[in-house]
Amino acid sequence: MTMDTAFDQGAPTRPAPATRAQFLASDDKAMLRAARDLTKGLGTARGAYYWPDMLLSVLVGYGAMAGAILVESVPMAVVLGLVSSLALYRALMFIHELTHIHRDALPGFRTAWNLLVGIPLLTPSFMYEGVHTLHHKRTQYGTVEDPEYLPLALMKPWSLPLFVLIALLAPVGFLLRYAVLVPLGVIIPPVRKLVWERASALMINPEFRRKPAEGDFRRRVMWQEFGGFIWAWTLLASTQFVGWRPLLIGMAIVSFTAVLNQLRTLVAHLWENEGEPMTVTAQFLDSVNVPPPGLAAEIWAPVGLRYHALHHLMPSMPYHDLPEAHRRLRSELGELSTYDGANHPGMAVLVARIAQSTMKRRAAD
Repeated sequence: MTMDTAFDQGAPTRPAPATRAQFLASDDKAMLRAARDLTKGLGTARGAYYWPDMLLSVLVGYGAMAGAILVESVPMAVVLGLVSSLALYRALMFIHELTHIHRDALPGFRTAWNLLVGIPLLTPSFMYEGVHTLHHKRTQYGTVEDPEYLPLALMKPWSLPLFVLIALLAPVGFLLRYAVLVPLGVIIPPVRKLVWERASALMINPEFRRKPAEGDFRRRVMWQEFGGFIWAWTLLASTQFVGWRPLLIGMAIVSFTAVLNQLRTLVAHLWENEGEPMTVTAQFLDSVNVPPPGLAAEIWAPVGLRYHALHHLMPSMPYHDLPEAHRRLRSELGELSTYDGANHPGMAVLVARIAQSTMKRRAAD
C-alpha cells in the first residue's frame, strides 16, 4: 500500500490522516520503508547526551528534594518539591532507554543509573528490562500477554481517574515490596514466586504474569533487589534519628512523579485494541507522538517519550535521535500521510478523546 492509495484523492475536502482500522490486516509498506531509509546515519547511543542529561537531572532532583526537606517556608518547599519531582521524573525515564540500547553501548551507564536513580527510587532496571520489550513484540502488542496494555478507551469512565490516582500509592507499594516482601520471599518460596510474577514489573495489565529470570539477568536481579532491600530499611531506620518528615516529603515527591508518569502512560496510546494481534502500522497508529512546537510535552514526556509512536516504529532509536528522525519523516511523507495519523497536539486533547470513547461505550451498554 502506498501513500496515495491510503486516502480518497477525489474528496472535495481535505482528507483526514489514515486510521488504525485501515491497517489491521496489512502494513503501510511505504511508510515502513521510509522509516528505514530516511533514518540512515542515526541510531547510535551517544554518551555525550546520556551521561550529562542523567547526571544533571539527578543533581537537580536530589538537590531540590534536600531543599524541600530543609526549608521552613511551606510555599518554597512546595516549589522545590515540584522541581525535584520533575527532575527525578526525567532521570527515572532513562529506564526506558536501558531496555532498548545494547547493554555494551554505554559502559557503566546501567550500573550508574541503578545506583543513582533505580535503587534510591526503589525502581531498579530489572523492573522494566525483559518486560517492556514484550510490549514491542509484533504478536503480543495489545493482547493479554502485553504487560503494558489495557483497552482503557473501551472501559468504564470511572476507570480513567482510578488508573491515574492509584499511582499515588506507588512509593508505599515499593517500600513494602523491598522492605517486607523481598526478605519474606527468601524465607517462604511461594511468596517469592508470587512477588516475582505479580509485583516485579512496571506493568498495567493485571493479567500479566512474569516468567522466571534466568542466567546473567537473574544475577543482576539479585544484586538490585538486595540494594533495594538495604535502601528501604535505611530509609525506615532514618526515621528514628531525623523523624518522619524527610521520608514523608520524599515519598510525596515520588508520588507526584508516579502520577505524572501515569498520566503520560494514559496518553501514550489510544488504547483502542480489544486483544487481537495488530500489524506494525496499526500499532504505530494506536500509539502517540506529541511533537513540537509545543513545549509542555518535553516536561510530561521527557527523554524522547513525546515521540512514542515513532519509537514503536524504531524501538532501538536512541532518544536524542528521535527529533531528527521525526523531522525527516514528517518532511518527506507530509501532513496527510499515515505517519501524520499518529501526531497529536497535546495531553488535554488525548485525555478528552479517551474519556469521550469511554462515555460512548457506556452509552452503548
